[in-house]
Amino acid sequence: MPFAFPSLIRHALGAIAVLGLGLAAAEAGEADVLAAKVHKFGPGVYRFDVTVRHADTGWQHYVDRWQVIGADGAVLGERVLLHPHVGEQPFTRSARIKVAAGVARVRVRAHDSVHSFGGREVEVDLPQ
Repeated sequence: MPFAFPSLIRHALGAIAVLGLGLAAAEAGEADVLAAKVHKFGPGVYRFDVTVRHADTGWQHYVDRWQVIGADGAVLGERVLLHPHVGEQPFTRSARIKVAAGVARVRVRAHDSVHSFGGREVEVDLPQ
């Protein structure tokens, strides 16, 4: 039985290519919130304009949402991002979020499809 050297090389090169794609996605790092502006719309209703930076590489690694977090760690609301922003960095997206009375300060964090949460977060005071 002859040794299938060309076949072995093809499989090894394929594995290296897959690993390379995984490493490129990981190199994009975590998503960082650069800024969050808050505007009051009414009792307990706020519009958050959140600016995020991340080296989106495409569908395999991109920012897929940002969240507003209360002092107790509860998620008060989020904006789901439906596509990568490869050529648009940093980018700003907005969402209206209801916040219970008495909450004066919140944290904003971003999530990416590879690292989850973990990048830079921003704390903001809510306008009264």
